[in-house]
Amino acid sequence: MAQIDFKSVYSDIFPFWNKISEDEKDFICNHSTDIVYKKGTTVHDSTECSGVILVQSGCLRVYMMSDEGKDITLYRLYKGDMCMLSASCVLNAITFDVFIDAEEDSECYVINGYSFMKISSSNPDIKIFSLETAVSRFSDVMWVMQQILFMSMDKRLAIFLLDESSRTESDFIALTHEQIAKYIGSAREVVSRMLKYFANEGIVESSRKGIKITDKKRLRELAL
Repeated sequence: MAQIDFKSVYSDIFPFWNKISEDEKDFICNHSTDIVYKKGTTVHDSTECSGVILVQSGCLRVYMMSDEGKDITLYRLYKGDMCMLSASCVLNAITFDVFIDAEEDSECYVINGYSFMKISSSNPDIKIFSLETAVSRFSDVMWVMQQILFMSMDKRLAIFLLDESSRTESDFIALTHEQIAKYIGSAREVVSRMLKYFANEGIVESSRKGIKITDKKRLRELAL
């Protein structure tokens, strides 16, 4: 694998990069690794401080797990996204456990958590960036909780299908009922039942390959 020019990568990503010394830049780069996570691999669990993760390709799923083993997807990370919640040792205020799995074969740049903690503890610009990045993700987490607690199932499913359609720029959602249920924090049977209702209303067509949106106007009305 070709040597990664981390300095060039980080200069475009980190707003603090030009404010730190060359020694600090070298320290961060020397503790960075290019890792390819195979689909289904656990990228981060609650037992360790995995580090700061920057996604270069693929998709990672960030989720919480209940004591009974039920999980709730908080958000997904795609190319260009960064995860600070996987570096819990850097942010002492984070007291809940998150898990991260690779949804696809994913290439990531990972900055060692304890090394990032060491340099951020002596540099306020890095510490502020870490906090701001983590806080920005809490809006995603609160949106998920709001949907689960206060929204009806048909509205949640409609919002999800519209978001996926917008993200992929396609009216075909190549996901199984089980995958959709996992993403919106529900049971497969419930999702299947709601998709059957949508299909009977002419809003979608469901098959083993995925979901095709056939009436986006009606779907938007349900999402309001």
